[in-house]
Amino acid sequence: MKTHINRVTGVPLEPRAALGNFDKTTQSYTLYAGSGGAVRQKKELAQVLGIDPEKVRVLSYDVGGNFGTRNRVFVEFGLVMWASKKIGLPVKYRADRTEAFLTDYQGRDLVTEVSLAIDANGKFLAMRANNLSNVGFCCVSLSPLSKGSGLVTGSYDIPLLLLRSRAVFSNTMATQAYRSSGRPEVTFAIERLIDKAARQIGIDRLDLRRKNLVKPSQMPYTNAIGSTYDSGEYEINMDKALLLADWQGVEKRRAQAKARGKLLGVGFANYVESSIGFPKERVDLIVREKHIEVVIGTQPAGQGHETSFSQVTADLLEVSFEQVFITMGDTNIVSAGGGTHSGRSLRHASTALAYAAIDLKVRAKNILAAVLGVLVDEIEFERGLFVHGPSKTQVDWFELLRLAQRSELPADLQGGIQVRRDNEMHTPVFPNGTCICEIEIDPQTGALAILNYATVDDVGRCINPMIVHGQTHGGIAQGVGQALWEQCFIDASSGQPLSCSFMDYAMPRFDNLPSFKTEIAQVLSPTNPFGIKAGGEGGTTPALAVIASAVEDALMPICGPIEIPMPITSVKIWTALDAARKNKEGLL
Repeated sequence: MKTHINRVTGVPLEPRAALGNFDKTTQSYTLYAGSGGAVRQKKELAQVLGIDPEKVRVLSYDVGGNFGTRNRVFVEFGLVMWASKKIGLPVKYRADRTEAFLTDYQGRDLVTEVSLAIDANGKFLAMRANNLSNVGFCCVSLSPLSKGSGLVTGSYDIPLLLLRSRAVFSNTMATQAYRSSGRPEVTFAIERLIDKAARQIGIDRLDLRRKNLVKPSQMPYTNAIGSTYDSGEYEINMDKALLLADWQGVEKRRAQAKARGKLLGVGFANYVESSIGFPKERVDLIVREKHIEVVIGTQPAGQGHETSFSQVTADLLEVSFEQVFITMGDTNIVSAGGGTHSGRSLRHASTALAYAAIDLKVRAKNILAAVLGVLVDEIEFERGLFVHGPSKTQVDWFELLRLAQRSELPADLQGGIQVRRDNEMHTPVFPNGTCICEIEIDPQTGALAILNYATVDDVGRCINPMIVHGQTHGGIAQGVGQALWEQCFIDASSGQPLSCSFMDYAMPRFDNLPSFKTEIAQVLSPTNPFGIKAGGEGGTTPALAVIASAVEDALMPICGPIEIPMPITSVKIWTALDAARKNKEGLL
């Protein structure tokens, strides 16, 4: 099977903008710009300008959308800084929407050719995959190609693999990691291949999947390319999703749709994706007069990090949620950290917070022991209080800070109640799940309506279910958008981009998506203290495959086996139906 996964772009709510200012007095630069990681961009810009990183300050606060688009430095960021020094004034750049469509980093654009060897019992024996990634006019990132390459076998136990992965330059905008970098492409390939294989060898598509899924007893499981899946219950995900989507009632609903002159189709896809990202994270925990300040290097673009990080900190230090204050996005305060990408933020942040909380409690006990002149071993931390049993002293974090400020302390305990903790994690985690989509097609017009969409996503430990569900909903919309409407269309003969506005680039809307049925599975990962995997990209990963599967299922009675290139527009559907009708009538 050979297919092309179409090129799309992030379409952030706010087009990119940057303001640069050079201070002659300090000979330093300040940049205000939305990004996925202010610390990393500070270092990159300093290198571009050939200056000491300490002479660069980057401020990135509320970012109006990212999805990978803003994780790399844009040319204009360095230019406004350079120009400010040149003319002695602050310099601002703001892209309009057409400029964003033309020159934002784009995503996907992979040609993949896959084949599968299966024995007489339906067991997968071997797979061959040939992936060709269009990286554009320059190589900004090979993340989509490499991450996808590590997961070409998907959720299945395929012992042998022949893989060839290549990147090619072209006269297009550069591609970059775009939500679930590389994984929707390879998930599309393996899941569609399994649908076709099931039909060709006469095995039910669900039974064929069950026969070959990686089992919990095989975890941790190393696939044929060397990626080690940390944990998961793939078949249980399937069962939950089938129940959630009322799979047993599909044929009844298909008959009802037919009676109304419609074609009903149901798509199915399993997925596994990976999360690692930049391995280093730093957190500072500082007890202030009335709150705990958390300074951390990862930062949000609307994912609710402030809420989740505050929840974790409040639980660890046993203070109220309202007593935690998160500081991010200013490189004069935030000294290190990897930013937000690859579903890394909560896993890295919570791990660093867990270790930092231990350090902070130890320091606090030592301070109280010095203040009271007692042994450290006589002090316990209970329900947010430091308790010295013999003297019946009980103080909370903030009372302890006041005591420390009024006391003569040894040199090593001076400087307040604060700690800094660096942490590195090089072991990836592998979120996974199952997705089912039910659609209806009007054969007279090709119009497609999504009736039901159900997912089960194993995110490891879920800190905030509301945020995870929101991430899943957004991820689904993003994947479905690519499958049905979105495309950076480029004229093949001239290289001219033709989708440069919302008149030419269709986006999903609230009125063409249903209310999603989403369920969170929590199989804890053994790789970190909280067992967190990731929850930001699972909605996107299987969406391309499940939509294409549903469309093929709906069109099967008229068109037979068919693969319509994405985006699967109504015009393409109607054209396929029209060609099938004419062929049956002997007109072709």
